[in-house]
Amino acid sequence: MSEGAGTDMPAGVGTFARLHQLFESRRLTPTQRRIAHCLVQRAAEVPFLSSVELAQLAGVSQPSVTRFAIALGFDGYPGLRSHVRELAPPGTGSDQEPNNPYQQAVQTEIDNLRHLATLLADPGPIRRAGRLLAASRPLPVLGLRASAAPARGFAYFAAKIHPDVRLLDEGGSLLADRVDAARHAGASALLCFALPRHPRETLSALIHARDTGLTVVTIADGTFAPVAAHSDLLLPAAVGTGLVFDTVSAPMLLGQVLLEAMCDALPDAQVHLEEFDARAAARGLFVD
Repeated sequence: MSEGAGTDMPAGVGTFARLHQLFESRRLTPTQRRIAHCLVQRAAEVPFLSSVELAQLAGVSQPSVTRFAIALGFDGYPGLRSHVRELAPPGTGSDQEPNNPYQQAVQTEIDNLRHLATLLADPGPIRRAGRLLAASRPLPVLGLRASAAPARGFAYFAAKIHPDVRLLDEGGSLLADRVDAARHAGASALLCFALPRHPRETLSALIHARDTGLTVVTIADGTFAPVAAHSDLLLPAAVGTGLVFDTVSAPMLLGQVLLEAMCDALPDAQVHLEEFDARAAARGLFVD
């Protein structure tokens, strides 16, 4: 979603786009991807952090930060920090310093949502994704392990406006068969939720989907995620890594935004919604 960023865009958009571009062409290890996530999320703070402090924020070792900087082509962490200082405009950090880890986790999610808002300043990719998914009959939605919940939520709402949504939330030998069945039934695109940690089965499923001719749209935790090379259109949304388990407010919201784009691309979406409301009222489904 960083494509199309121009000089007339807000300063924050250009900053995050250039940071993502710094990682896009690199094959980063899982540890390095964790550091990259932290660097993007805390771009305004990194110019003032030591390598030890950045390592603590990312939950990695200090030598890992040094190796990460070298992998990006810098002599060491000071060079990377200077580069980020040049990219990050002043005043983009949080106004309040969280007092405890729970507040920090919430603040990280707020920062992730702000980053997502800047990326959505260019609506082109999300609109293109909405058109691709709206036109696919049926529409397979893939999400395994940690990605199963957002995929299931998306599929639930998408089924209210799309005539044939097929949720693929279980791996195993039948997964490729279900992708094949969707393709043979007429599917032209597949939506994948790919959040860390990334199962090998997800990568295999995306490779297979593209081999069958499906266009793959992926909501992932960044443009440097392992699924990037196997996606035709990648929509990035950062996850929070400060708690024991990742927090995924931004990817979940991006899924809802994508649903909105699908509604815009489906001329009869409102009719389907009104029909559902009429059926729900007749059956007394809801108490409110």
